[in-house]
Amino acid sequence: MARGWWIRFSLLAAFTITALMSVTPTFFNLNEKSSFPVKTKINLGLDLQGGLYMVLGIDFNKVYRDEILGSTRRIQALLKDEKIETKPGDLIIADVKDPKHTIALVNPEDSSKAKEIISKYFGNTLRLTGDDKGLLTYGLGRELIKEVEDTALSKSIEVIRNRIDEFGVTEPEIVSQGTDRIVVQLPGVKDINRAKELIGKTAKLEFKFVNDDIPAATLSDWMDKVKKAGVEFNKGTRFSEYVQKVNETLASDLPKGFEISFSKEANKVTNEITKLDPYLVQNSTSLTGEELQEAFVRMDQEQNRPYVALEFKPNGAKIFEEITGANIGKRLAIVLDGNVYSAPVVQSRIAGGSAQITLGAGDYNTVMQEARDLALVLRAGALPVELIFEEQRVVGPSLGADAIEKAQAAALIGSFLVLAFMCFYYKLSGLIATVTIVLNVLFTLSFLIGIGATLSLPGIAGIALTVGMAVDGNILIYERIREEIRMGISPQEAVRIGFEKAFWAIADANITTALAGLCLLNFGTGPVRGFAVTLLIGIATTVYTSYFVSHILFELYVGKGAKKSLSI
Repeated sequence: MARGWWIRFSLLAAFTITALMSVTPTFFNLNEKSSFPVKTKINLGLDLQGGLYMVLGIDFNKVYRDEILGSTRRIQALLKDEKIETKPGDLIIADVKDPKHTIALVNPEDSSKAKEIISKYFGNTLRLTGDDKGLLTYGLGRELIKEVEDTALSKSIEVIRNRIDEFGVTEPEIVSQGTDRIVVQLPGVKDINRAKELIGKTAKLEFKFVNDDIPAATLSDWMDKVKKAGVEFNKGTRFSEYVQKVNETLASDLPKGFEISFSKEANKVTNEITKLDPYLVQNSTSLTGEELQEAFVRMDQEQNRPYVALEFKPNGAKIFEEITGANIGKRLAIVLDGNVYSAPVVQSRIAGGSAQITLGAGDYNTVMQEARDLALVLRAGALPVELIFEEQRVVGPSLGADAIEKAQAAALIGSFLVLAFMCFYYKLSGLIATVTIVLNVLFTLSFLIGIGATLSLPGIAGIALTVGMAVDGNILIYERIREEIRMGISPQEAVRIGFEKAFWAIADANITTALAGLCLLNFGTGPVRGFAVTLLIGIATTVYTSYFVSHILFELYVGKGAKKSLSI
């Protein structure tokens, strides 16, 4: 054989050996402890291997509240720059879907100037709902509410995706459903509770100063009042709802600009909250997790316990240095999702933009896992909304096993009938076609493993379609060779002309199908994209096996000219 043939044959042999090695762990179900050099198996979708299916609802009420608090804080800073003094105002949440906030001016004569400044900078986002002798009341504008909802939905999907990527789930599906729901599918997830904790944690980090002017006895009396009002934290109650009800109950008792937050202790086995300690903290802050640059786990060498180290962005570091310098001797509470993790006393101005979160009691492994998860969600970003787990289904492996069994049976029966027909109709040439089709499927599966793609039921359908397309390519070549032989051309020349003239017909058919596959990949979601990925990979392997591999085998078959006839 010519040197070019040997080069092509060597490449084919290398591809085949590589493909066989890549699919071996999957077909023989080898685990990580096996001595086989390749460990990676094909990733199966939720419909094949089971996993977690969740529908998450979005609670926008807290988003509205946080938005009006943030806008009020910016207004007060702006008025301060304009030499207009203000006093702490009140948050009005008579309508949770339309919260309002008051801005109290020290000098009522500044009312007109203040409204003019606020209108100039916030006219498109806030609306004035009240003006009573220097007490201005503002609510969110309708356009801002719509923007907040749209942004919250898209950012929530992005944050959840970032968290799941760090959690290590392959090919998750995260899509919106309507305007206030998110559907999450996590194939192969076994630690359901941890996955829910990572996805559902809001991870809103705030630094708030504690009001220590209120005696502990007064705090205790306030909590007794809350309990008498029937507000208690029970198992199944959302912690954020409990905190909100506590502050609503104590609205007339709390100093303006402050609210109640809690540090909580939980049973490490049952995860039930066993103790809640109240803190009176600021209801707004100038430093939040948005200024966070990095979060990672570090070890306390003295106590041999992990903690979460925080590093701020340059602007956040500047703010942190300013607020600590201006509040020496006060306690600074590190609040995450309404939970006070720690409240150390500021001893001096803290420069460098670093802080740390110490964790609760528990054994070393439990605290380390908590630290890692906390650092993970802080790095991935805070959810702009609070999520409600409206539906949760654990898809068991029995569904996947049943689907795999039926799909395997259908694929084997269909492939056998197709290949049997090829061998019957095209004789020995049909056997060559069978070899190329087997190699086609082998290369497709190994490619899926190589790129880390997920195989789902639609993906299996894509492989079945690939087999059909490969057969079609072989038929185009064989019928062209038959035509040339009928014209009296030698087998060697008929093979050469047959492959040469069939190439563009095969290329044209596969290119048009590939264009459709690209559209499905770009505009489809979930199962449609899985089908498109398998289809596009199958098209590439089909062109290679149907044309190039067949050509190599036919050149070996016809030899150097000794062949007088072809079995075709």
